[in-house]
Amino acid sequence: MGKRRVVITGIGVRAPGGNGTKDFWELLTNGRTATRGISFFDASPFRSRVAGEVDFDARAEGFGPREIRRMDRATQFAVACARDALADSGLPREALPPERVAVVLGSAVASATSLEREYLVMSDSGREWLVDHDHLSPYMFDYLSPGAMPAEVAWAVGAEGPVTMVSDGCTSGLDAVGHAVRLIREGTVDAAVAGATDTPITPIVVACFDAIKATTPRDDDPAGASRPFDGSRNGFVIAEGAAMFVLEEYEAARARRAPIYAEVGGYASRCNAYHMTGLKTDGREMAEAIRVALDEARLDRTAVDYVNAHGSGTKQNDRHETAAYKLSLGEHAYRVPVSSIKSMVGHSLGAIGSIEIAACALAIRHGVVPPTANLHTPDPECDLDYVPLTAREQRVDTVLSVGSGFGGFQTAMVLHEAEVRTG
Repeated sequence: MGKRRVVITGIGVRAPGGNGTKDFWELLTNGRTATRGISFFDASPFRSRVAGEVDFDARAEGFGPREIRRMDRATQFAVACARDALADSGLPREALPPERVAVVLGSAVASATSLEREYLVMSDSGREWLVDHDHLSPYMFDYLSPGAMPAEVAWAVGAEGPVTMVSDGCTSGLDAVGHAVRLIREGTVDAAVAGATDTPITPIVVACFDAIKATTPRDDDPAGASRPFDGSRNGFVIAEGAAMFVLEEYEAARARRAPIYAEVGGYASRCNAYHMTGLKTDGREMAEAIRVALDEARLDRTAVDYVNAHGSGTKQNDRHETAAYKLSLGEHAYRVPVSSIKSMVGHSLGAIGSIEIAACALAIRHGVVPPTANLHTPDPECDLDYVPLTAREQRVDTVLSVGSGFGGFQTAMVLHEAEVRTG
């Protein structure tokens, strides 16, 4: 029996700069940036005061008052995206037994928004050392337990198969989809709703990144603050967002004439076992993940038409992954276009890997490589084709997407046009 093939048949996105997949893709292809000054709270005491905020109206999205109170903002994002993805796929709920449908959700900081809000309520904005439990929200457990988030998605889509939370920092969005792909390949389920969500624009999370100076202090130019691979880059722009997908076994999707965006051909993750935030300069662990993902997809490195970079805009990351591409792709690294959409939508931590998968699938469908915005003065050490400023129309059959996260996590995923046979 051959390996079961897995395809993306539905996409739902909530990202800065618009609501829904159509707005998201228009922003990317126009090379517009959606980063702005933080408006969710008074950010004046902070070093970095810019972010990628999502204009999200829970009531307009169909959430009632009780759901809004129960669900953290990140959970609302995930549920809204899951509903969109299911509708986009055209997969009827009755098409599969519910126990044959999985949910896999990724998130780096889970319900940080609600946890911080509730702490401020119980402690009277931090004035009371001993918090007053009489003011405790009845939904505090839902905020405290990350597993409540994929459970909400499962209830929303009627899934009764494996329900899993993946939380390994900034690679969570890639790893959640990778895990769902493996569940389908091994035959545990026939379909999955998978992706990631994060809403980290809260004082405590912003303060954490301020403390280690990972985020940019370019507060006077919010739209131009995220500058991956540019010689003037000085940190990433924190953001929020979510993307969810319907994943199906290829033959079943084709039989029902589903809209297939792309096939997930290969996936691999590695860890550098080196440092919580530091990266080795040679990019060996990322290169190894890329090699294994390409091998799983049965593709030669020269088959890659576009690389969706992690491209966070920190000096060490951009140099690290540039070295990884050279190590894994050889001379082809100098020929293939590479770009970072974080230049336009910021870095939404665990969610960004799934948002980038959405960009990859849409690049395959539309034959367009998104640009790297704000790239005016290339770093001489980052000497590849980073598609500066303007999107590029070209045939895109195979895309490599990578992620790098605190803790040393390195992940690679290969997506390709589903009708291209891979051996």
